[in-house]
Amino acid sequence: MPETILEIGGRNFTLACDPGEEASLKSAAAMLASEAARLEQAIGRVPESRMLLMAGLMLADRTKEMETACQLSDTRLKTLEDRLLESEAKLAAMTVEMNNRPEPVAKDLFAGHDGITVSIEKSVAKLEEMIDTSG
Repeated sequence: MPETILEIGGRNFTLACDPGEEASLKSAAAMLASEAARLEQAIGRVPESRMLLMAGLMLADRTKEMETACQLSDTRLKTLEDRLLESEAKLAAMTVEMNNRPEPVAKDLFAGHDGITVSIEKSVAKLEEMIDTSG
């Protein structure tokens, strides 16, 4: 088992760990060392055991806050996933409904407006006459 030397609160600690776990152990020790440094700045030097206990408790508190935030995020994500599924189901139902509708029948826009139809026909005839005489 490899041994790793960790510096926390200005003190060195030698710990054994499984092969390949050295980086993870050093990362965790760096977090603990950071908390110990904050404590030392705030209250000065304290006995090693007290400093490690307090730093560990501070990290545990921060971890608990992060767990709570993750739980809230998970709940929000679940709600959003449910809404997305509902929206997809509504969209699918609307698509089926639209695909099952009959095609609209083309309407004569001028039906029932004989005066407009006659006027357009006269205008077309005049344009055709003009084209024939100019050519």
